[in-house]
Amino acid sequence: MKENIHPKYVECTVSCACGYAFKTRSTRPEIKLDICGNCHPFFTGKQKLVDTAGRVEKFKKKFGESVHVSAKAKPVKKVKPRAEKLRKATAKILTSAAKKRKIAK
Repeated sequence: MKENIHPKYVECTVSCACGYAFKTRSTRPEIKLDICGNCHPFFTGKQKLVDTAGRVEKFKKKFGESVHVSAKAKPVKKVKPRAEKLRKATAKILTSAAKKRKIAK
């Protein structure tokens, strides 16, 4: 290995929010975790403080059951599908071409 290009590999203390701590080796002297194998619900089999769900309930609590549109909101312009626009443009071109033929005869 080349010298002076690799980070220092030192003894590291890993500590969790639940209070569990252990020692290992890393390039960082200290690592702090929010959740570890001792308190994670997947490993313990019981639900604890982990609540990443509940976003829908939080939204309903903040905005109520239905979200109301303000009166100042501009009405949304209805956009026709591209195929409908092409069909109308083609029909217009064909009818104008047919009219020109009748005039020319």
